[in-house]
Amino acid sequence: MARNILILGASYGSLLATKLLMAGHNVTLVCRKKTAELINRDGTEVRIKLRDEPTHRAIFSRDLPGTLDATPPADVDLSRYDLVGLAMQEPQYTNHTIRVLMIKIAEAKLPCLSIMNMPPLPYLKRIPALADMDLEEAYTNAQVWERFKPELVSLCSPDPQAFRPPDEAANVLHVGLPTNFKAAAFADETHNRLLRELEADIDAVKLDGQDVPVKLKVFDSLFVPLAKWSMLLTGNYRCITPQDPQSIRDAVHADLKRSQSIYEHVDAIARRLGADPKDQVPFEKYAKAAESLLKPSSAARAVASGAPFIERVDLLVKLISHQLGVPNAEIDRTVQIVDQKLNEKIVEGGSGAL
Repeated sequence: MARNILILGASYGSLLATKLLMAGHNVTLVCRKKTAELINRDGTEVRIKLRDEPTHRAIFSRDLPGTLDATPPADVDLSRYDLVGLAMQEPQYTNHTIRVLMIKIAEAKLPCLSIMNMPPLPYLKRIPALADMDLEEAYTNAQVWERFKPELVSLCSPDPQAFRPPDEAANVLHVGLPTNFKAAAFADETHNRLLRELEADIDAVKLDGQDVPVKLKVFDSLFVPLAKWSMLLTGNYRCITPQDPQSIRDAVHADLKRSQSIYEHVDAIARRLGADPKDQVPFEKYAKAAESLLKPSSAARAVASGAPFIERVDLLVKLISHQLGVPNAEIDRTVQIVDQKLNEKIVEGGSGAL
């Protein structure tokens, strides 16, 4: 049976959308009006490399069995959808029209699956050790999440690396690292049946008889998506330096011993919260993958291009580590550098406006 999925965010969201469309499901992407018009006219193009093939394949939404459409947030009809995917960067949810849509989604009690790096606050409330922690400071506007019931929110670890090529149209996405979306289960078994149905349908897809990477994998553990925190703190946020941004590879491999100590500390925090070691990714596996990540992280690119706000998983992990009584000097230093760079952008923006 074809399901109808609403995905907020047409950039990274188009990767999950393409996988759902290949499996015969229908997707609506929520985005700016101009981008929606482009997608409704031309569809999307996701470039992905199949195993043992030397070049990327271009997968066009118009060639797939599912139906794709796009719409600005004000025009969404929520009665159509079985599931909502949250695929925008966390600061984007503070936009007024997005906030209005988020209120409607919460009131409709639709299950929401996040593929953000920054876990939605209601998801963190599902973890007993975090339920009463003061973590709002890490969010651009924590009030966005107030109306959501924790049991209706789940989280995917957004491990696949993908980006919009800067010289291409807004409907093109290039997948650099085609790993899996690892989703934690919902609290309600009805929603889990839907999630596992999507998992099976995506898993069954073939392209010219070949398996297509980037699967949706569903886990009972709430802590599987937290494995991404070690990667973000070791690589992505350390791409932000006092000077120009560096690649993820350089952030990780310039001082491998230091990187491993950060990675293992964040893993240990996850275990303090309740994670099983098998929920986590060994450092060696991450370090190997980082060798091929030759660009700065999206967070570092955003800061370099003048963004005054980014997703602050670095600050979230710092707040958790301090409230657990296990602060880490390297994590604190990363947060300080990111704060400094963001403050520079705010000052530059302010002086430019005068």
